[in-house]
Amino acid sequence: LILLQHSLLSHGMRGRGEPLHAPHLSDIYANSAIQQQDYSATIWLRSKEKLEHSQQKCIAIFALLCCFAVLVALTFSAVDVWGEDEDGITEENCNRHCRIVLVENIPEDLHLSVDGTTHVPLSTGLNSLLDQAKHSVEVVSPVWNLNSWDQETWPNSDTEGQLLFQRLLNLKTREVKLKIASSLTDSAELQKLTEHGAEVRFVNMSALTRGGLHSNFWVVDRKHVFIGSASMDWRSLSKRKELGVLVYNCSCLAIDLHRVFSFYWQLQNRDYVPSIWSKRVTALYGKDSPVTLYLNDTEVTAYVSTSPDLFCPKDRAKDIDVIQHVMQEAKLFIYISVTDYLPLLTRRYWSPIDEMIRESVVLRGVKVRMLISFWKQTHPLTFNFIMSLKSLCMELANCSLEVKFFSRREQMANSQPGVNHNKYMVTDSAVYIGNHDWVGSEFVYNAGTGLVIKPTQTLKERGATILEQVKAVFERDWHSRYAKTLQASNRTPEEVKSLTDNKEGKETWNESNDPY
Repeated sequence: LILLQHSLLSHGMRGRGEPLHAPHLSDIYANSAIQQQDYSATIWLRSKEKLEHSQQKCIAIFALLCCFAVLVALTFSAVDVWGEDEDGITEENCNRHCRIVLVENIPEDLHLSVDGTTHVPLSTGLNSLLDQAKHSVEVVSPVWNLNSWDQETWPNSDTEGQLLFQRLLNLKTREVKLKIASSLTDSAELQKLTEHGAEVRFVNMSALTRGGLHSNFWVVDRKHVFIGSASMDWRSLSKRKELGVLVYNCSCLAIDLHRVFSFYWQLQNRDYVPSIWSKRVTALYGKDSPVTLYLNDTEVTAYVSTSPDLFCPKDRAKDIDVIQHVMQEAKLFIYISVTDYLPLLTRRYWSPIDEMIRESVVLRGVKVRMLISFWKQTHPLTFNFIMSLKSLCMELANCSLEVKFFSRREQMANSQPGVNHNKYMVTDSAVYIGNHDWVGSEFVYNAGTGLVIKPTQTLKERGATILEQVKAVFERDWHSRYAKTLQASNRTPEEVKSLTDNKEGKETWNESNDPY
């Protein structure tokens, strides 16, 4: 009826009184088919629009889900957040009443005055940590060479290294987990430790930063720590002069250093550093929020720093920033003891530390002393930079900058044994113990770790602290017969360098060509 009515209306009346003719059935059927086609087309178009709209919604939702999945994947790729817990230790319940011990390795043939103070030998300190171990020992070291293969040159010199290595091998029998983060791929000692139950993970530093893993520290049971200049090398336990600290029953500090280890641990076989960090590796404490501890009943603040920048997750202090900060807070003196000092990065000037030394001396009148090792690998340009620093105080009142080189002439032919390998700075307000020499490339490319300790009491109130102990070590070395002042001469840096090495690579030292 509707179709018929529509057909009648479409034909209409031609005029008033004009008779109405009935449409043909063929016209009705034709119009009906057209209407059905129009209706079907409309329905199809609407269905298509709805389908396309639904597809667009699905695509948008799928894209959001993909983004969320990528975000989650990146988060989980930073570290294995479902990995080991921290034994229930938190910032609230960790132990802050700790014992700290200064450890040194001083070679037997290095004659330094004792002045009534003795420090724990490095080998004794490391073995004491193994005595304390009940659950885990985590070690980071750039070198694994505890067993000397050159007994003809250095007979009986690796005894301490061999004993320490044997004790590490025996940790499995005590059901103590040994975990090692290393950048070495062909170490026979690491292979043997692996065969005896140690878990070793490789950090591909050349791919990550084009540098090396130079960190030296231990974390034992998430309670005790060692940090200092000594690596797992027999020379560090016998022939080199080393310095570090042991901190016992200090889970607040140990957990934070453990997080640095966890960061290295999760970089195994990676060729990139994730840009998103899990809370498992972020810093608990930093330069602006240090932890308050009681070291040998003395209240201090402390925190851990790392380098390079790429290896500093959220809130982790950077080594270079920490060194500058400690210098800025010094009011009376800054004493620096490092193996090498060279403010260069490749072939350009690297200014952060050098400029801070200049500012401290000239603008703030702080007394600065630098004790640098003089050995076969000392770069000739070191002398140029040192002379430039010393020239700051020429004809300038209240300006004091002194530099000495720690040298053992009888050992100059060898690039390792006998060298002063210390890497620390002590001021009137804080002490910084690190893993790096003060060379630009060290901080930019190599992985290192530092520890800052700052007593909260004034210099007159605090008495004998770890700061005073480190200061006493520096002054002992500074006034020893091995510390010598560089005198200006007409020699070029290349000529000074040649004094330590002839064509055959053998020592050429004698009294007539001593550059001091």
